[in-house]
Amino acid sequence: MASIMVVTGGNRGIGHAVCARLAGDGHKVLLIARDSEQGERAAAGIRGDVEPVAGDLTTVASVRRLADALRARCPRIDVLVHNAGVWPSRRVLTEDGLEQSFAVNHLAPFLLNHLLEDRLGRVVQVSAGLYVRGRAEAGRTAVGADFSPMRTYADTKLCNLLTVPLFAERWRETGITIDAVHPGVVRTGLGDRRGPLGWLLKAVKRKWATPEEGAGPVVALVGATGTGRYFDLAEEVPLQGPALDGDLARRIWDEAAELTAAR
Repeated sequence: MASIMVVTGGNRGIGHAVCARLAGDGHKVLLIARDSEQGERAAAGIRGDVEPVAGDLTTVASVRRLADALRARCPRIDVLVHNAGVWPSRRVLTEDGLEQSFAVNHLAPFLLNHLLEDRLGRVVQVSAGLYVRGRAEAGRTAVGADFSPMRTYADTKLCNLLTVPLFAERWRETGITIDAVHPGVVRTGLGDRRGPLGWLLKAVKRKWATPEEGAGPVVALVGATGTGRYFDLAEEVPLQGPALDGDLARRIWDEAAELTAAR
């Protein structure tokens, strides 16, 4: 029986390349995309068993709907790859009153892990090395206080990474494993801007790794054993700086649990 793989943000960039690699290896892949038409086009462009699933990660209610859709389709989820991400250019609040990248980068994976944990085998969290520049604060990061594109993105990635060891501990007796990976600096649409800055960024990105190269470290972790680890490309490395703050991790976890009503 083919393993079932769920990949968020699978319609483009690293996520699409991950879906293609997994489908090519013979797995059944559920490709999650916010826009159903984009998801269908992306799935049609991949050879193998790929099913598009529409899923909006910006609100608690929409994440719950996605979880219900996945539960209806999947008696089990062998691997859940949290790939979807937002690098904001301006402060945008969701219907829940939360900063958009916080909702997508941190809160959605947190809630999906809870809602699907009775069916999960493994979780792979796509992270970012910029977490080391984060200064996440419970009560402030969630609403985009002191917003800046770089700081806010780093803060949300730090929030997400702080919960990885806590999920590993929560699941230790269940057999569910979770690891995080920074796939490198990859040439995707993440962080694209308009105008002169956007043109400059596109020129710089030409020197970055391709999405297919970025997918490599993610796919490698899909079949790996171990839990609670952080990888920079293919190398396991220790967490640094604020990611080692256990008290902060617990505050971030408790805040996310309160915002999502997940325990």
